[in-house]
Amino acid sequence: MNNVIRAEVVRKGNENSMSLIRRFSRRAMSAAIVRTVRNRRFYDRSISKNMQQKNRLHSLAKRAKYEEDVKLGKIDPNARRTRGRRR
Repeated sequence: MNNVIRAEVVRKGNENSMSLIRRFSRRAMSAAIVRTVRNRRFYDRSISKNMQQKNRLHSLAKRAKYEEDVKLGKIDPNARRTRGRRR
């Protein structure tokens, strides 16, 4: 992260810890730290073009292998696989 947002609070004379925490949370709210962190929380980077191409080629190869197995009779296309709990 290049843009680091800081909220620094220094304890004054005989200030108790609760007021220090309260002052810090107010400073953090005014600097919009909580909002920016929540926005970044679920950020998902887009897939690069090379990875997209690699994924496409992989799925095409799997599909070709499946179709070949169906032609050879190794796989019955009418039989369905069940996922999860079997009944």
